[in-house]
Amino acid sequence: MLLRTMATTMSDFILSKTDGHVGVCTLNRPEVLNALNIELMDQLIARLEAFDKDKNIHVIVIAGSERAFAAGADIGEMADASVVDMSERNNLARWKRVAAVRKPIIAAVSGFALGGGCELAMHCDMIVASESAQFGQPEIKIGVIPGAGGTQRLTRAIGKFRAMEMILTGRFMSAQEAFDAGLVTKVVSKEQFLDEAMQLAHTIASMPPLALKAGKEAVLAVDEMTLSAGLEFERKAFYALFATEDQKEGMKAFTEKRKPDFKGR
Repeated sequence: MLLRTMATTMSDFILSKTDGHVGVCTLNRPEVLNALNIELMDQLIARLEAFDKDKNIHVIVIAGSERAFAAGADIGEMADASVVDMSERNNLARWKRVAAVRKPIIAAVSGFALGGGCELAMHCDMIVASESAQFGQPEIKIGVIPGAGGTQRLTRAIGKFRAMEMILTGRFMSAQEAFDAGLVTKVVSKEQFLDEAMQLAHTIASMPPLALKAGKEAVLAVDEMTLSAGLEFERKAFYALFATEDQKEGMKAFTEKRKPDFKGR
Protein backbone atom coordinates (compact mmCIF):
# COMPACT_ATOMS: atom_id res chain seq x y z
CA MET A 1 0.00 0.00 0.00
CA LEU A 2 1.79 3.10 -1.23
CA LEU A 3 1.55 6.67 0.02
CA ARG A 4 2.60 9.83 -1.76
CA THR A 5 5.43 10.45 0.63
CA MET A 6 7.38 13.69 0.75
CA ALA A 7 9.82 12.60 3.42
CA THR A 8 10.53 9.45 5.40
CA THR A 9 12.42 8.86 8.61
CA MET A 10 12.82 5.67 10.58
CA SER A 11 13.40 4.93 14.23
CA ASP A 12 13.46 1.52 15.88
CA PHE A 13 9.77 1.19 16.64
CA ILE A 14 8.10 4.04 14.74
CA LEU A 15 8.11 4.60 10.99
CA SER A 16 7.39 8.25 10.25
CA LYS A 17 6.21 9.81 6.99
CA THR A 18 4.71 13.04 5.75
CA ASP A 19 2.25 13.16 2.87
CA GLY A 20 1.32 16.73 2.08
CA HIS A 21 -0.25 18.16 5.23
CA VAL A 22 -0.63 14.71 6.82
CA GLY A 23 1.88 13.15 9.20
CA VAL A 24 1.90 9.36 9.52
CA CYS A 25 3.24 7.29 12.42
CA THR A 26 3.36 3.52 11.86
CA LEU A 27 3.96 1.20 14.81
CA ASN A 28 6.83 -1.13 13.97
CA ARG A 29 7.23 -4.11 16.31
CA PRO A 30 5.76 -6.79 14.01
CA GLU A 31 7.38 -9.71 15.82
CA VAL A 32 5.23 -8.99 18.92
CA LEU A 33 2.14 -7.62 17.12
CA ASN A 34 3.19 -4.04 17.91
CA ALA A 35 3.07 -4.51 21.68
CA LEU A 36 3.48 -1.11 23.32
CA ASN A 37 6.69 -1.10 25.30
CA ILE A 38 8.15 2.00 26.92
CA GLU A 39 10.59 2.72 24.11
CA LEU A 40 7.89 2.52 21.45
CA MET A 41 5.65 4.86 23.43
CA ASP A 42 8.47 7.34 23.95
CA GLN A 43 9.27 7.35 20.23
CA LEU A 44 5.60 7.65 19.30
CA ILE A 45 5.08 10.58 21.67
CA ALA A 46 8.18 12.33 20.35
CA ARG A 47 6.92 11.97 16.78
CA LEU A 48 3.38 13.08 17.64
CA GLU A 49 4.67 16.16 19.45
CA ALA A 50 6.98 16.99 16.54
CA PHE A 51 4.05 16.77 14.10
CA ASP A 52 1.94 18.85 16.48
CA LYS A 53 4.54 21.64 16.36
CA ASP A 54 5.06 21.41 12.58
CA LYS A 55 2.96 24.12 10.92
CA ASN A 56 2.96 22.16 7.66
CA ILE A 57 1.18 19.20 9.30
CA HIS A 58 -2.55 19.59 9.88
CA VAL A 59 -3.65 16.01 10.60
CA ILE A 60 -1.90 12.93 12.01
CA VAL A 61 -2.52 9.25 11.21
CA ILE A 62 -1.40 6.44 13.54
CA ALA A 63 -1.32 3.03 11.86
CA GLY A 64 -0.26 -0.50 12.62
CA SER A 65 0.12 -3.44 10.27
CA GLU A 66 -2.60 -5.37 8.49
CA ARG A 67 -2.30 -8.08 11.16
CA ALA A 68 -2.26 -5.86 14.23
CA PHE A 69 -2.67 -2.23 15.19
CA ALA A 70 -1.29 -3.08 18.62
CA ALA A 71 -2.05 -6.24 20.56
CA GLY A 72 -1.56 -4.63 23.96
CA ALA A 73 1.10 -3.48 26.36
CA ASP A 74 4.40 -5.32 26.74
CA ILE A 75 3.51 -7.54 29.70
CA GLY A 76 7.13 -8.53 30.24
CA GLU A 77 7.90 -4.99 31.38
CA MET A 78 5.45 -5.18 34.28
CA ALA A 79 4.84 -8.84 35.14
CA ASP A 80 7.07 -8.81 38.25
CA ALA A 81 6.49 -5.18 39.27
CA SER A 82 5.25 -4.20 42.72
CA VAL A 83 2.82 -1.41 43.54
CA VAL A 84 5.79 0.79 44.43
CA ASP A 85 7.53 -0.11 41.15
CA MET A 86 4.49 0.85 39.09
CA SER A 87 3.97 4.06 41.03
CA GLU A 88 7.61 5.10 40.77
CA ARG A 89 7.86 4.30 37.06
CA ASN A 90 4.63 6.21 36.43
CA ASN A 91 4.61 4.96 32.85
CA LEU A 92 0.92 5.72 32.42
CA ALA A 93 1.67 9.45 32.69
CA ARG A 94 2.97 9.23 29.11
CA TRP A 95 -0.60 8.87 27.87
CA LYS A 96 -1.41 12.41 28.94
CA ARG A 97 1.02 13.62 26.29
CA VAL A 98 -0.82 11.66 23.60
CA ALA A 99 -4.12 13.19 24.74
CA ALA A 100 -2.54 16.66 24.73
CA VAL A 101 -1.86 16.66 20.96
CA ARG A 102 -3.97 19.50 19.55
CA LYS A 103 -4.18 18.39 15.93
CA PRO A 104 -6.74 15.77 14.82
CA ILE A 105 -5.46 12.19 14.98
CA ILE A 106 -6.89 9.31 12.96
CA ALA A 107 -6.23 5.69 13.93
CA ALA A 108 -5.94 3.28 10.98
CA VAL A 109 -6.75 -0.06 12.59
CA SER A 110 -6.51 -3.56 11.16
CA GLY A 111 -6.32 -6.80 13.11
CA PHE A 112 -5.85 -6.67 16.85
CA ALA A 113 -6.42 -3.45 18.84
CA LEU A 114 -6.35 -4.87 22.34
CA GLY A 115 -5.54 -3.53 25.78
CA GLY A 116 -3.15 -0.63 25.32
CA GLY A 117 -3.72 -0.89 21.58
CA CYS A 118 -7.44 -0.28 22.03
CA GLU A 119 -6.62 2.56 24.42
CA LEU A 120 -4.25 4.10 21.87
CA ALA A 121 -6.95 3.93 19.19
CA MET A 122 -9.41 5.58 21.61
CA HIS A 123 -6.90 8.38 22.30
CA CYS A 124 -7.29 9.24 18.61
CA ASP A 125 -10.13 11.41 17.34
CA MET A 126 -11.40 9.08 14.61
CA ILE A 127 -10.93 5.37 13.91
CA VAL A 128 -10.93 3.88 10.42
CA ALA A 129 -11.13 0.11 10.87
CA SER A 130 -10.43 -2.78 8.59
CA GLU A 131 -13.21 -5.38 8.49
CA SER A 132 -10.70 -7.69 10.23
CA ALA A 133 -10.20 -5.33 13.21
CA GLN A 134 -10.90 -6.59 16.71
CA PHE A 135 -11.16 -4.25 19.70
CA GLY A 136 -10.95 -5.28 23.32
CA GLN A 137 -9.76 -4.64 26.86
CA PRO A 138 -8.77 -8.16 27.96
CA GLU A 139 -6.69 -7.07 30.98
CA ILE A 140 -9.09 -8.86 33.34
CA LYS A 141 -7.70 -12.16 32.03
CA ILE A 142 -4.25 -11.38 33.45
CA GLY A 143 -5.44 -10.07 36.80
CA VAL A 144 -5.72 -6.33 36.22
CA ILE A 145 -7.99 -3.79 34.55
CA PRO A 146 -7.26 -1.19 31.85
CA GLY A 147 -4.92 1.50 33.13
CA ALA A 148 -4.49 3.93 30.23
CA GLY A 149 -8.06 5.14 30.00
CA GLY A 150 -9.83 2.01 28.78
CA THR A 151 -12.56 1.98 31.43
CA GLN A 152 -13.30 5.66 30.91
CA ARG A 153 -13.01 6.11 27.14
CA LEU A 154 -14.74 2.85 26.22
CA THR A 155 -17.66 3.65 28.52
CA ARG A 156 -18.00 7.13 27.02
CA ALA A 157 -17.88 5.69 23.51
CA ILE A 158 -20.28 2.73 23.77
CA GLY A 159 -22.13 3.19 27.06
CA LYS A 160 -21.94 1.63 30.53
CA PHE A 161 -23.58 -1.70 29.87
CA ARG A 162 -21.61 -2.80 26.82
CA ALA A 163 -18.35 -1.45 28.26
CA MET A 164 -18.96 -3.23 31.55
CA GLU A 165 -19.48 -6.56 29.79
CA MET A 166 -16.36 -6.16 27.64
CA ILE A 167 -14.10 -5.08 30.51
CA LEU A 168 -15.33 -7.75 32.94
CA THR A 169 -15.22 -10.63 30.43
CA GLY A 170 -12.32 -9.51 28.25
CA ARG A 171 -14.15 -10.43 25.07
CA PHE A 172 -13.26 -8.84 21.74
CA MET A 173 -15.55 -6.65 19.64
CA SER A 174 -15.56 -6.99 15.86
CA ALA A 175 -15.12 -4.00 13.58
CA GLN A 176 -18.78 -4.04 12.57
CA GLU A 177 -19.96 -4.29 16.17
CA ALA A 178 -17.61 -1.45 17.11
CA PHE A 179 -19.07 0.66 14.30
CA ASP A 180 -22.63 -0.12 15.33
CA ALA A 181 -21.77 0.78 18.95
CA GLY A 182 -20.25 4.14 17.97
CA LEU A 183 -16.60 3.32 18.68
CA VAL A 184 -15.46 3.35 15.03
CA THR A 185 -15.81 6.06 12.37
CA LYS A 186 -16.00 3.71 9.39
CA VAL A 187 -15.31 0.08 8.43
CA VAL A 188 -13.62 -0.74 5.14
CA SER A 189 -11.97 -3.71 3.47
CA LYS A 190 -8.68 -5.07 4.79
CA GLU A 191 -6.96 -3.92 1.60
CA GLN A 192 -8.23 -0.34 1.88
CA PHE A 193 -8.03 0.58 5.56
CA LEU A 194 -4.87 2.70 5.32
CA ASP A 195 -5.87 4.33 2.03
CA GLU A 196 -9.27 5.21 3.51
CA ALA A 197 -7.64 6.66 6.63
CA MET A 198 -5.32 8.75 4.46
CA GLN A 199 -8.20 9.94 2.29
CA LEU A 200 -10.09 11.07 5.38
CA ALA A 201 -6.92 12.72 6.71
CA HIS A 202 -6.39 14.67 3.48
CA THR A 203 -10.02 15.81 3.46
CA ILE A 204 -9.66 17.13 7.00
CA ALA A 205 -6.21 18.58 6.30
CA SER A 206 -7.71 20.76 3.56
CA MET A 207 -9.73 22.65 6.18
CA PRO A 208 -8.44 25.73 8.06
CA PRO A 209 -5.88 24.53 10.65
CA LEU A 210 -6.91 26.87 13.49
CA ALA A 211 -10.55 25.86 13.11
CA LEU A 212 -9.51 22.18 13.17
CA LYS A 213 -7.83 22.63 16.53
CA ALA A 214 -10.79 24.59 17.90
CA GLY A 215 -13.26 21.99 16.67
CA LYS A 216 -11.29 19.13 18.24
CA GLU A 217 -10.98 20.98 21.53
CA ALA A 218 -14.70 21.76 21.63
CA VAL A 219 -15.75 18.17 20.93
CA LEU A 220 -13.38 16.80 23.58
CA ALA A 221 -14.77 19.29 26.09
CA VAL A 222 -18.05 17.36 26.06
CA ASP A 223 -16.57 14.77 28.42
CA GLU A 224 -15.37 17.41 30.88
CA MET A 225 -18.24 19.90 31.08
CA THR A 226 -21.93 20.30 31.73
CA LEU A 227 -24.06 21.21 28.72
CA SER A 228 -24.27 24.87 29.72
CA ALA A 229 -20.50 25.12 30.29
CA GLY A 230 -19.85 23.31 27.03
CA LEU A 231 -22.11 25.65 25.08
CA GLU A 232 -20.29 28.64 26.56
CA PHE A 233 -16.93 27.06 25.66
CA GLU A 234 -18.13 26.47 22.09
CA ARG A 235 -19.48 30.02 21.77
CA LYS A 236 -16.17 31.57 22.84
CA ALA A 237 -14.21 29.35 20.45
CA PHE A 238 -16.59 30.28 17.63
CA TYR A 239 -16.18 34.00 18.27
CA ALA A 240 -12.38 33.68 18.59
CA LEU A 241 -12.09 32.29 15.07
CA PHE A 242 -13.37 35.62 13.73
CA ALA A 243 -9.92 36.98 14.61
CA THR A 244 -8.30 34.66 12.05
CA GLU A 245 -7.41 35.37 8.44
CA ASP A 246 -8.78 31.95 7.50
CA GLN A 247 -12.27 32.95 8.66
CA LYS A 248 -12.18 36.03 6.44
CA GLU A 249 -10.84 34.01 3.51
CA GLY A 250 -13.33 31.17 4.00
CA MET A 251 -16.39 33.40 4.08
CA LYS A 252 -15.13 35.58 1.25
CA ALA A 253 -14.46 32.52 -0.90
CA PHE A 254 -17.96 31.22 -0.13
CA THR A 255 -19.61 34.44 -1.27
CA GLU A 256 -17.36 34.56 -4.34
CA LYS A 257 -18.12 30.91 -5.15
CA ARG A 258 -14.47 29.83 -5.26
CA LYS A 259 -12.21 27.44 -3.35
CA PRO A 260 -10.68 29.04 -0.23
CA ASP A 261 -6.93 29.33 0.24
CA PHE A 262 -6.38 28.72 3.95
CA LYS A 263 -3.06 29.80 5.49
CA GLY A 264 -3.43 28.72 9.11
CA ARG A 265 -3.44 32.31 10.31
